[in-house]
Amino acid sequence: MPESERVLIVGHRGARNLWPENSVDGFRRTKALGIDAVEFDVHVARDGELVVIHDPTLERTTEGAGAVADRTAAELAAIRLRDGNGEGVPNLASVLDVFAGSRLELHIEIKTDALGRPYPDLEGRLIDLLARRRMQDHTVLTCFVPQVLENARRLSPRQRVLASLDRRSAEMMGGLEPALERLTAIEDCMVAVEKGLLALGFDLCLTRLGRERLGVWVPNDASELAHWLSRPLRQLTTDRPDIALQQRERAQTSLHSD
Repeated sequence: MPESERVLIVGHRGARNLWPENSVDGFRRTKALGIDAVEFDVHVARDGELVVIHDPTLERTTEGAGAVADRTAAELAAIRLRDGNGEGVPNLASVLDVFAGSRLELHIEIKTDALGRPYPDLEGRLIDLLARRRMQDHTVLTCFVPQVLENARRLSPRQRVLASLDRRSAEMMGGLEPALERLTAIEDCMVAVEKGLLALGFDLCLTRLGRERLGVWVPNDASELAHWLSRPLRQLTTDRPDIALQQRERAQTSLHSD
């Protein structure tokens, strides 16, 4: 399979079905898998520090409770992740340290707070931090909110951006077709579409975006992964990148043996 046609494998929340999601130990293990990219999520703590956790509240993934934005970064670090061997909620700096010097593509999702509000200037702070660390060239900023991506592009025209799209977010923009129209108006914006929605609208998505800007999330079992890895896509985001790697290798071996 030519390199240009190989679907990139992205470890969702640091491969959350293999180890605790958005954990430093999980990121280290994910880095060692040999995949192409890793995805993780950023919120803002009460003291303004950037922290890595998916939900705007603590209950699902930690032993704590309440809103992430109501705790300082030090308080969050002291709240243990579920099944995390004592590890707490990491700050962004510690996660970026894991990937320093790596060419792994980083997909950083810009989250909203517990009331669904964008954090003021979060995208600007991320862009500045990535530039200082010289990590901007292999980082993609992602979000469900188009305005956030538009602002990131305004702040840094060279910053790569990706819109996440599912049935709910498409509905908020009037349906899949108007959603794609809105997102393709952001120059070179990639779009990762939830697998069920993409299955229903694949031809439309491919026509509007082209292979180089289209992704899928989040298939996890072997048959689903094999299916989507065979489609004309840029990337596949999965909780089981280990299985995805096996399926991609199997497809490549089969292609070479034919």
